Amino acid sequence: MIRAVVLAAAFAALPAAAEDRPALAPLELRNVMRHGPWPQPALPDRTNRASGNAAAIALGQRLFLDPRLSRDGTLSCAACHVPNGSYTDGRPQGIGREPLARNTPSLWNVGLQRWFGWDGAHDSLWAQSVRPILAREELAADARHVARVIRADAELACLHRKAFGAGADDQRMLVDAGKALAAFQETLVSGRTPFDAYRDALATGDREAAAKYPAAAARGLRLFVGRGNCSVCHFGAAFTNGEFHDVGVPYFTAPGKVDNGRYDGIRKLQANPLNLLGKHSDDASGAAATKTKHVELTQRAFGQFKTPSLRNVALTAPYMHNGSLASLRDVVRHYSELNPERVHSHGEAALLQPLQLTEAEIDELIAFLESLTDPAARAALPAPPACKP
Repeated sequence: MIRAVVLAAAFAALPAAAEDRPALAPLELRNVMRHGPWPQPALPDRTNRASGNAAAIALGQRLFLDPRLSRDGTLSCAACHVPNGSYTDGRPQGIGREPLARNTPSLWNVGLQRWFGWDGAHDSLWAQSVRPILAREELAADARHVARVIRADAELACLHRKAFGAGADDQRMLVDAGKALAAFQETLVSGRTPFDAYRDALATGDREAAAKYPAAAARGLRLFVGRGNCSVCHFGAAFTNGEFHDVGVPYFTAPGKVDNGRYDGIRKLQANPLNLLGKHSDDASGAAATKTKHVELTQRAFGQFKTPSLRNVALTAPYMHNGSLASLRDVVRHYSELNPERVHSHGEAALLQPLQLTEAEIDELIAFLESLTDPAARAALPAPPACKP
């Protein structure tokens, strides 16, 4: 707290006449500091023995790009999570063999998540990676098909043997494919952004570096950590608390059909043989499964969806779990004009109140959100290395 006061006093002296750059109060500055540093230290997934394994990462990347993983050889993971499209597809709702009711989330920094999918129906990245392989409307494959694809391709078979050893049956090969895909996705860590440079300049007291940050973005950041209350849910270096909330977005998918969100996600999680309570987790201690063991199905979870990360958010339109908001301006206006009566969770209604932003404040908040963009986030994915037996 003392450091925050000292830094706030130092930056209050920055020139403000030309750009109207705000001076941060101690609490605001402390909240800004919580959004870094970036990148975060890489931690292996102890439930996945392939986490961080070079052969598994190469295998996962090849499987990610390979349409043969699908039943009819026409659809790959990369068809929806487009590498040079910030690992999403730009559509309101994902398109597979049948229209999907949910927006395709970006995979940037997915390895930092605690729950996976908009509804948190999976408790590991490898189990989440198996889901689209089996889903009828997506790759529509099965364990036998996946095993056959890997065994019939010399490169895939070589990488699988190096990563997982020999002698796996079809079901084990399916799980191994999910773990390899997860190992690859853990490497998708986005780079530093203009916000990170500003945050670090504030932390070190570098006034010259801090002055390079756009004044509009600095004002938007102050709204974000202050009156907007945005950082309560979009918390930490990844700009997400990783939990589930009802933010007043309708969850009717069609007349008479409802997306129950986290409520159904918990039911699916508990019934899934690939959850961390099952035999496929590589965490012998069972500690990683504590979150799964204690998750409870409550009515409060109805209509809640996971808080997405805001890193690279300017590249991932459209927004919300159903892709119903086309632009960042629409998202900011949604919170500005929020109708609390559309928020069904009582606790959320107390937290979410209409911000009633001016047009200038909306512009400033958008300028801040745009400053969370890694300039290299749309770069092409380099080719994976070949397997050396």
